[in-house]
Amino acid sequence: MSFNDREMKIFSGSSNVGLAKKISEYLGVPLGNCQFSTFSDGEINIKVNETVRGRHVFIIQSTCGPVNENLMELFIAIDAFKRASAKSINAVIPYYGYARQDRKARGRDPITAKLVANLLTEAGLSRLLTIDLHSEQIQGFFDIPVDNLYSFPVFSDYISNSFVCLEDCVVVSPDVGGVKRANKFATKLGIPLAILDKRRPKDNFVEIVNVIGDLRKVKTAIFFDDIIDTGRSLAEGASIIKSKGVEKIYCCATHGVLSGKAKELIQNSVIDGVFITDTIPHAELPDKFHVVSLAELLSEAISRVYNNESISIMFE
Repeated sequence: MSFNDREMKIFSGSSNVGLAKKISEYLGVPLGNCQFSTFSDGEINIKVNETVRGRHVFIIQSTCGPVNENLMELFIAIDAFKRASAKSINAVIPYYGYARQDRKARGRDPITAKLVANLLTEAGLSRLLTIDLHSEQIQGFFDIPVDNLYSFPVFSDYISNSFVCLEDCVVVSPDVGGVKRANKFATKLGIPLAILDKRRPKDNFVEIVNVIGDLRKVKTAIFFDDIIDTGRSLAEGASIIKSKGVEKIYCCATHGVLSGKAKELIQNSVIDGVFITDTIPHAELPDKFHVVSLAELLSEAISRVYNNESISIMFE
């Protein structure tokens, strides 16, 4: 796959350079020359060292931790490309930060996902590509095209090739809100679905009250979710599934936020293996963790956007 770099330019922010390099290699387009730095007071500066006038610019930047710095870096890059007369500015945000604040759960709550959408649009963004938004409704917060890609085909291929047999397996949705996402994965694998019914009395704390589904003949359970953050709800859910007689427990999650002591907690849990993607980079992971790259998926999506081809057909 190759493109005319006189028409397309791919740049990387500083949050996920490894993924950006993989995408660049897959598309056959070298990463653009830009430099990010900070002034002595901590303000972010960017220098774009090549012309982007009249080009379709794609900037790859996950808004993972440090979230605010990476987000501000993205705003400044968009502004720089806009002022440099780029034909279009397309942000590839594999992990969209602030996505969990998508509604007013209590009085006087902010809707930060909408605020970030407004800021990106006002900065000059032409289009957004992202993967597994925490809430699909966030697409409606934008007044520009948003392509929300799905990781389940990549995970299903990986699981199908890694597991000798999928008989006596079940996909587990960690909550009722994730049923639609998990069901797509279960359908792709051709195995049944179970659901954990849980309550969230306060932030970063959950209480599992019921298991929906028949686990009597199940030997292997595969949790499927979009995010692993603190890992507490996953570890607790796995313990409950284990108590039902399930022998092996695995987890597939698109975004490995893994905040606090999540890595240690999961490593010491009853979970046998965790598969995450490279939307968020990690310098080091315990041996239970395995990284599945989404570079090919993102590259295909970028190619289709550039060539005005359908994105949705990739998931049919």
